[in-house]
Amino acid sequence: MTKSLMDTLGKVALFGDLTEAELEALARRMSRRPLLGGELLFAEGDPCQGFFVVESGALRIFKTSPSGREQVLTIERTGGIVAELPVFDDGPYPASCSAVVETSVLFLSKVEFRELCIEHPTVTLKVLKATGKRLRRLVALIEELSFTTVRQRLAGLLLRIADKEGVPTGDGLEITIPANQEIGAHIGTVRELVSRNLSRFQSEGMIRMDGKQVVILERKRLEEELQSD
Repeated sequence: MTKSLMDTLGKVALFGDLTEAELEALARRMSRRPLLGGELLFAEGDPCQGFFVVESGALRIFKTSPSGREQVLTIERTGGIVAELPVFDDGPYPASCSAVVETSVLFLSKVEFRELCIEHPTVTLKVLKATGKRLRRLVALIEELSFTTVRQRLAGLLLRIADKEGVPTGDGLEITIPANQEIGAHIGTVRELVSRNLSRFQSEGMIRMDGKQVVILERKRLEEELQSD
């Protein structure tokens, strides 16, 4: 099992400078935890016990309002790290985390992670770099929610999915979209507005929908939506 953990850890940016022996020592300190799709890994406000590496699958980081509405902050996939910041500040987990699909995570306690950072200062610098990137994403999210419309945010999401997963067809790019409620959690709205704006995109000839399968017919027009006032 240690060898498979080493292979996974070797692909994580934080541990890129560690030698094989150091990766082996790190792997021996980590434990593996399987999660079912939708299973909660930790809740906002829980005491931080350590940090996690996504071995396979995907983790969804989100905040929940007092009314129960969710806002997705990010999705971490294979090789992604979760909860590296509260390991250092001794605060609780600042957001909740659940598995998007069946997922395997690797766990390292905060005591052992701190020891690793003391022994290998480059790991600490990489944590700061990763935290900086996460902060930039959150600032971009705040700007998007503050200064754009639901229609613009939905167009942006469709384009991002197309860039990552789009399959060329005879008349456009085919993508698979999440349920409307999940889309709403990503772009800061409710599912009714997601449904309404998807229908408008379709009636205007920008997309064609068949359930969760969407073909982007007019990519340029969706891109123009992002520039509109």
